[in-house]
Amino acid sequence: MKDIILEAQDIEGVVFDLGALSERLNQLTDRRDNRGKVYSLGSQLSMILLARLAGADKPQEIFEWIRYRRADFVQMFQLKRGNTPCVNTIYTILGDVLLQEELEATLRQYLHEQYGGQSSVLVAVDGKTMRGTIPKGMTQGVHLLTAYLVEEGIVLKQVEVLPEQNEISTAPALLAGLYLKDKVVIADALQTQRSFCMAVLRQGGQYVLWAKENQSTLLANIQQFFEPPPYVPGWHQDDWLQTSASFCSKSHGRLEKRTLSLIADLGSFISWPGIQQIFKLERLSRETDTGRESRQTVYGLTSCSSVQADAHQLLDWTQRYWAIENGLHYRRDVTLHEDATRTTRTSVAKALSILNNFLIGLMHKLGFNNLASARRFFDARIAKQLFSDFY
Repeated sequence: MKDIILEAQDIEGVVFDLGALSERLNQLTDRRDNRGKVYSLGSQLSMILLARLAGADKPQEIFEWIRYRRADFVQMFQLKRGNTPCVNTIYTILGDVLLQEELEATLRQYLHEQYGGQSSVLVAVDGKTMRGTIPKGMTQGVHLLTAYLVEEGIVLKQVEVLPEQNEISTAPALLAGLYLKDKVVIADALQTQRSFCMAVLRQGGQYVLWAKENQSTLLANIQQFFEPPPYVPGWHQDDWLQTSASFCSKSHGRLEKRTLSLIADLGSFISWPGIQQIFKLERLSRETDTGRESRQTVYGLTSCSSVQADAHQLLDWTQRYWAIENGLHYRRDVTLHEDATRTTRTSVAKALSILNNFLIGLMHKLGFNNLASARRFFDARIAKQLFSDFY
């Protein structure tokens, strides 16, 4: 096999070696009958991944991208019949042959072994519906719950939320098997559940969560610490000691100031698993063209002690949580056209999402911040390294 090696951006000595990945992919469980194997699993997945790197997203587009480079791939992978996979074969490989969990674990382990890392702290948990899988006239499609290593752009694990389940009941399956020692798990208010917190703590992690109306008693208990105590003649209650941190930013024609106020050392005043600190986050934004202002106040809780996380750290974590939306879900939807890829086969959709997660993590490891630009770059580099007369 002729290897394809793609360089990182401005990181000397870091490359993507297709040959090393192809060997790893050949070790995946292949559920095909030996009599029906025309192409090795590693060669097919390598071609699919190259197509995805170069900008082909839907199975039909992947098939055409590979077909137009047939002579190159026949020579590269020594394909005995002189042909490349048809679109139905691509569907079969993605939907029927692969074991989803094994593929996800293999790609994640490859990123770890080749580029290191996966040792950063913040793990964001959030769900996403693949809108391209929603049947006509229906409202529910494939919904995935994901654990995302924010700083490194790596998906640690994702699980499907089955129709009879929701994100709350699926969270234990997502957390199971994750190594959370020295990690901080942050999720939206939906996961502010005792069972979720206990699962994180049992696995050696800490949590940062929001308190909203779905936990009204908890929310009321937290709010009261940030409000002046009622006046009673002859009785005085000192305000709780608070620390705070602020951050100002300007983007999209809007100025925003975020201020986090933190109260630590609660003792046993709030009954909640592992709670160590509570916080209030105030957002003040002003549109630069109209001057219109808006304010929002939300409350949260964390199992991190004051030594593990002060107000500045929590302010940073609560802001970086949104990287799972901007750095993962948005890229999958907009750049990788995940929602525009129509398929009624759940297994195909899940396989494509796993490949999307890998591509985003790989681009991050190779130093590319703009995924769309990176794909154009790799399209040119792949074309240069292929060796037929097509180009």
